[in-house]
Amino acid sequence: MDNEKNEINVLDELSKGACMGMDAIHYILDKVKDESLKKELNNQYREYKEIKEEISNLYPEYADDKKPHETNAVNKAMTWYGIEMKTLLDDSTSKIAELLLEGTNMGIIEGRKLLNHKNTESNIHELVKKYVTVQEKAVEKLKKFL
Repeated sequence: MDNEKNEINVLDELSKGACMGMDAIHYILDKVKDESLKKELNNQYREYKEIKEEISNLYPEYADDKKPHETNAVNKAMTWYGIEMKTLLDDSTSKIAELLLEGTNMGIIEGRKLLNHKNTESNIHELVKKYVTVQEKAVEKLKKFL
């Protein structure tokens, strides 16, 4: 039972991270003027969505009658507000890339912590690795827009 609880906690953390990424992209996309950045963000959004779907498919194996955690209304509002405030005076491509890089780096840190400190079954471990890899690739692509 403890191991199942650990698996659920890891899936919940991954789910929250993917949701945060999707929310940030959703809130910032209308500010993006650079078409190549828009395309990149749409690709990242799709990758987060795929991870969310994988989490949803795995979740029933570890939890009855539950759904993975997502970001709550307060966190969504804070994300939106933070983006609005930080782009109020500067909504340049460089500034948007900087904001996204900050958030993505936080996701990498959380993902690496899960990899390094949580013992999970191989299918969940592989999903965490995929999540981190997606974010690390995103960082490399976002750097071009700074």
